[in-house]
Amino acid sequence: MEFRTLVETNRSYRRFDASKPIAEATLTELVDLARHTPSAGNMQPLKYILSHTPETNSQVFDAIGWAAYLPDWPGPGPEERPTGYIIMLVDTEIGGSWAPTDAGIAVQTMLLAAVDKGLGGVMFGNIRKKKLRESLDIPESLDIFLVLALGTPVEKIVLKDVGADGSIKYYRDPDMTHHVPKRALADIVVSSK
Repeated sequence: MEFRTLVETNRSYRRFDASKPIAEATLTELVDLARHTPSAGNMQPLKYILSHTPETNSQVFDAIGWAAYLPDWPGPGPEERPTGYIIMLVDTEIGGSWAPTDAGIAVQTMLLAAVDKGLGGVMFGNIRKKKLRESLDIPESLDIFLVLALGTPVEKIVLKDVGADGSIKYYRDPDMTHHVPKRALADIVVSSK
C-alpha cells in the first residue's frame, strides 16, 4: 500500500467484525514493531498487555469510554466489538523520565502496521483505570497509559474539510457513515520561509 493511502486509511475505527478474531501472534508482532521505535533517553519504559480472548476482551471493553462526540452511542454491540486489545503501560520502576511522545510514536506504528494487515483500530485515553487494573490484576508499578482496540473494520469513514461553522466534531449520518472533519492544509501551515 502506498504510504499516503496507508496514513489516510488509518482512521479511528469504532465498529469491527467480531466474527474475525485477531491471533495472539498478530498482537505480538505489532508490539514487536513498537519496541523498535525511538524512546526519549532510550529509557524504553513502555510495556504491554495483549488481550485476544473473549473473556479478557470483555473486561477491557467494559473499562473504556467509546466516543465523546457521540454521547447517545454507548459503543459497539457484541457483533461489532474489537477482537483484540493492546494495553499500553508505563513501568514506573524504570529510572529516569519518559516522554508521552514515546507512546504516540509506538501507537502510530502499531496502527499503521495493523492497517497494512487489513485491520484497523482506535486508541483510548478514556479508561476506567481502577476497574481495568482490578480486572486484569495489573501491578501498581505499571501505570495504565492507553488502550488500543483492534479488529477488522466494518464501518466507512469519510474525511471531509471542516465546514463554515468551524466544527471539528466527528459524526455519523443515517447510513452510519462516520464523517471526520479535518482542517485545511492552508489553515495549519503557519509559515514557510
